[in-house]
Amino acid sequence: MRAIAAIPYVPGRARGALRFGAAHASTDAISVVPAAEIPRLAVRSAGIIAVDAAPLSHVMIRLFGAGIPTVILSRKEAGGLPEGREVWLDGLTGTISDSAEGLADKAPPPPPFGVPVTTADGVAVSLRASVASREAAARARANGATSIGLVRSEYLEPPDGRVPDTAYFRAAFGELCEAAWPLPVTVRLVDAAGDKCPAWLGQQPDVLRVLGLQGSRLFDTEPTRSVVLAQVTALGTIAAAFDLSILVPFITSIDELQRWRDLILAALPAPLPIGTMAETPAALLTLPELLAAGDLVGVGCNDLMQCLFAADRDLAAVAHLMDPYAPAVYRLLRLAAGTAAQHLDRVHLCGLLPQLPGVMPLLIGLGFRAFSVEPVLIPWLAATVRTLDLPSAVELAGDVCAAPDARAVRELIRLPAAAPWALGGWAATA
Repeated sequence: MRAIAAIPYVPGRARGALRFGAAHASTDAISVVPAAEIPRLAVRSAGIIAVDAAPLSHVMIRLFGAGIPTVILSRKEAGGLPEGREVWLDGLTGTISDSAEGLADKAPPPPPFGVPVTTADGVAVSLRASVASREAAARARANGATSIGLVRSEYLEPPDGRVPDTAYFRAAFGELCEAAWPLPVTVRLVDAAGDKCPAWLGQQPDVLRVLGLQGSRLFDTEPTRSVVLAQVTALGTIAAAFDLSILVPFITSIDELQRWRDLILAALPAPLPIGTMAETPAALLTLPELLAAGDLVGVGCNDLMQCLFAADRDLAAVAHLMDPYAPAVYRLLRLAAGTAAQHLDRVHLCGLLPQLPGVMPLLIGLGFRAFSVEPVLIPWLAATVRTLDLPSAVELAGDVCAAPDARAVRELIRLPAAAPWALGGWAATA
């Protein structure tokens, strides 16, 4: 079998026989599954080939937490794979091959946890972790995270589907914080959306629509209101033992942030730092005001790109429209960074964007210094940061913002101009 260049996704190497469909998955096999079947994988496969998947979708992003080497193929390419064939899969380079020759090296050693990584000329960069479980928090610490920058709390839910209460969240948050100890932990309050709907909320297709009622827009309705109050109360009870902060999801105006900040503070026994996720162009363009009204801001790049390109992040048919190498992405981020330049130490970028090939130097060049990323990627990103110098990153970012199109951006950062948008590996190139 000729080597196949897929879109890399979760780094790591795996070997196993190709098995098609979630029902035939096994621990020693490479599972070839449509994206819709990924939630039905009942066993931990050696590796995953996701077919016709949307890279920014919630279903795909959860694979990072499992740490299973994963690549993405089109249905046509996957149709040519021979069932039962023993193959090597490399999630870092996207290679599917008969042999291990030419595959990526193992992950570099993790940096020391709890401290920033520095560029070659001494600029401190904070590589925080996005997590959704106690196990992921432990991996973040082991992989050298500066802190837990984002807890996706909507994925913390009782296995029986009941509405979680204060006691449940006190235990869940406590276990997660203990696993990450002594790292600071920032919790995003429950952020329900169409493709990440907790069992206790039930399926509500008429409500949980793209750009409809999601995130904090559900906080006034039951049972979400009770769950959010339970989360806040639980965080208040364990705050004396851990370094905690809170983020309110999907805020688009200062009035919204001020309202929820006041309500959260009223429910806490003692104040905690409270901020917001900026996930729309409207929120990002009011970054100075958000920082004035709150303590911190997490820029949700996945939803930001969904809004910017008017393309549902969970829909594979429009995934190609959300090109992370489009100059418009960096022009918008440059504008936001410029308006909040003196306070960017309270801003961190979340989502896949900082983790894509060649992107970290651009974001550092634009002025950002803190990133919340998947724990499994921290060693590679740390190695990339150490090779950078700030003047070169600033110059590159300027060139990218002035580029006419995504193809020109790929050329500037030395990615194959005609490659799929994630092709080329997760290790950034300078």
